[in-house]
Amino acid sequence: MTGLVLHDFELDEGCYKVRLLLAALHVPHLRSAVNMVPGGEQTRPPLLLLNPLGTLPILEDGAGDDTVVLRDAEAILAYLAVRYDAARRWLPDEPKAFGQVMMWMTFASRDLHAAVLARRHAMFEEIVDGAAMTSAARRAFRVMDDHMTMRRLDGDVWFVGKGPTLADLALFPSFALSRDFSIDHEAYPALRRWMRRVRSIPGFTTMPGIPDYH
Repeated sequence: MTGLVLHDFELDEGCYKVRLLLAALHVPHLRSAVNMVPGGEQTRPPLLLLNPLGTLPILEDGAGDDTVVLRDAEAILAYLAVRYDAARRWLPDEPKAFGQVMMWMTFASRDLHAAVLARRHAMFEEIVDGAAMTSAARRAFRVMDDHMTMRRLDGDVWFVGKGPTLADLALFPSFALSRDFSIDHEAYPALRRWMRRVRSIPGFTTMPGIPDYH
């Protein structure tokens, strides 16, 4: 394949993060559908040659020997922001904002992984301790809700800065999809308000399971 290609599973949170940014940036690309569940195609050649970890998403950008191949949603988000967002709105250059965005992206990949596993347990019967993962997800959501409560007191509505950044896109899917494993969004009012903001981003695209709050 040539150009920008996202190897994608429609119901995967990580793939959805990348789709959100590509839509916001209006970057032309191809989506190569992967039968992740139940097929497990990401764990077999040729995808295993692109990502030996056997996970999604995978991004290819370019052609031939110059092709960039990346795995992991947060790494892909950072690459796309630097490569295709000349204004650096999504990944700011200013050191403090840059550090804060990267901090929340790390939180998304590390602390919200429990939410990813809890959802996969509920939807795809992945073998994990569902109760423990749900409990850990609740703790992570509480950290997020407290942060956005304090931000609102200061007159801010995004996780970092005055506009949406990669932090918002990286954090959004795990909370938005958490009703799939029986998380009550009413318990997180600040995140509900923030979710409405995210849905207002130009180019926003949805996926199955994302609630439509008005």
